[in-house]
Amino acid sequence: MRLLLLLLALSIEPLSAQKSEVEIPEVYSHIKKDKKELYLEMEDGRKLHEKTPDANGLTLEAMLGNIRGTEVGLRLDFGKVVPRGTVYYGFIPKGDSRHPLPVYFKRTAEIKDGRADLPISQLRGKYDMIGWEHSGKGRMGYRVMNAEGQLLYDGRVDFRGRGPFEVAPSLVEGPVVDLMKSAGSLMISATVIPEAEVEVLIENKAYASRSGQRHEIQIEGLKPNTIYDYRMAYGGDTTQSFSFRTAPKSGSRTAFTFAYASDSRSGQGGGERDVYGANHYIMKKMMALAVEQGAAFLQFSGDLVNGYSDRPANMDLQYANWKRAVEPFTHYLPVFEAMGNHEALGRHFERESGYPLNVDRFPFESESSEAVFKKHFVNPVNGPISEDGAVYDPNANQTDFPSYDENVYSYTYDNVAVVVLNSDYFYAPSTSNIPWMGGGLHGYIMDQQLAWFEEKMQELEKDVDIDHIFVTLHTPFFPNGGHVDDDMWYEGDNTFRPYVAGQPLKYGIIERRDQLLDVIVNRSKKAVAIMTGDEHNFAVTEIGPDMPRYPDSYKPEPVPLARTIFQINNGAAGAPYYAKEKTPWSDWVEGFTTQNALVLIHVNGGSVVMEVLNPDTLEEIYTLNLR
Repeated sequence: MRLLLLLLALSIEPLSAQKSEVEIPEVYSHIKKDKKELYLEMEDGRKLHEKTPDANGLTLEAMLGNIRGTEVGLRLDFGKVVPRGTVYYGFIPKGDSRHPLPVYFKRTAEIKDGRADLPISQLRGKYDMIGWEHSGKGRMGYRVMNAEGQLLYDGRVDFRGRGPFEVAPSLVEGPVVDLMKSAGSLMISATVIPEAEVEVLIENKAYASRSGQRHEIQIEGLKPNTIYDYRMAYGGDTTQSFSFRTAPKSGSRTAFTFAYASDSRSGQGGGERDVYGANHYIMKKMMALAVEQGAAFLQFSGDLVNGYSDRPANMDLQYANWKRAVEPFTHYLPVFEAMGNHEALGRHFERESGYPLNVDRFPFESESSEAVFKKHFVNPVNGPISEDGAVYDPNANQTDFPSYDENVYSYTYDNVAVVVLNSDYFYAPSTSNIPWMGGGLHGYIMDQQLAWFEEKMQELEKDVDIDHIFVTLHTPFFPNGGHVDDDMWYEGDNTFRPYVAGQPLKYGIIERRDQLLDVIVNRSKKAVAIMTGDEHNFAVTEIGPDMPRYPDSYKPEPVPLARTIFQINNGAAGAPYYAKEKTPWSDWVEGFTTQNALVLIHVNGGSVVMEVLNPDTLEEIYTLNLR
């Protein structure tokens, strides 16, 4: 029996056939078709053809290993994607840990000609800590490393038999506690391969899901602020057991803590700091510390992975690796994810030298950065629809932009509201070429998202159960180290802005920054802080009436600020560091450090205190009374 039935809605047609059927969105300029090839026509007449994705490139499908049973164990087949390398393997014990992880066997399996054998029959007697010899079933973890020593994937597989062996329906992701949208409601998600029915059992009540691979099971009618044990059953007779705490009743003003971080893409230092796309080492430390500190949830705002891919199946692998790092802890508490620039998935047009020119991948509804992000994460669906309907929408009769579903949203927990924005929507990384080809600008909130944000903030201002609002997005309003040349500053150049269908948006990046500040600072009394990332460091910037915010040559009317709030930048979740740079507001910056950092927000009624800890050394970095 083969494990891999995971085509995940990918077409099995040749890439050339797929290209010929792709409609070019009207929001882009100068992208054309030449027979079956897409190309970008430059001002000098050159044709930059779309890069053809590597047919043997790394994908989640390949890393799942096309596993089958053998007389003595399991065989993984990576084909041409990983012709040589090493597989570490070992059982996953059940019941002796809250966070079950593989315990690797003393031997490894060599990958030869793309195949590796995991000899379960050798793990008998003193090596059988899961009792498979008696039960005839078990669960194994395997870690794939290529010939160069880079870790590519941490897999999971369930098996049956005592020899010969067969692959059982396997829980490859989850269960994950998601979306605590009210005091007695949440969702539990999981992925099982091949297709199987899944049940969640809570207090003898079964919440079932239809047969399939991806499962999102809504749980309703629970008591607020209560710990529940739950079991996830799949494949007929296999279960995993965990627990969760429901949210308090809205406005009850109980004491609680939540955690915040950003930027966990691969770091330097080898080993688990780079598990193809994600820094497993620091993210595991982050999550363990958040759980130890009693955090109710974690907000993670962008650059989860390396990204900048041209292939959805490659992003599938990177996201799967990030989710594996946090999974031992998300069995118990939710993580809310936001998009950053490294979530970029594009169509790449090759140049003779330098990086390819890049736009958000289309078709938007299935292959955009936003669509693939949505496929992998479970977040609230309560944000704006898209940029359709804006004054720059080129066709009112069709969908012209990517969706905001699950990448722009809000949620509440007790007396706190968090509003999540996407400052890398419709993102075109090739900044200097945006006026020619079109696309969204790094750091820019477009018109429809801004209109939704204004409405949401006013709604929360009127909500008597909400005392504190946190606004989070990937890019700082005021960068301090690493992104002074972009974010919402661009070294003081307000000419930067998105282009749609050949036309620039009305407002430049600094004007749009000020419009956002007006909503957060002047029109809201409940907003406490803006939580950002992108810069790989921790810092607090005090944003207030006296802070310098403009270049000397700035021509638009400045926006006065009526009060002071804080920008909390924590892009210190494992990506390579950025040092501090000189800016007009440098004197308003405190606590700057390149240490890895986890921000903990302690809320107790009207009191809000920030504590920042290093997840690696556990030392205290910084504290601040926010209210």
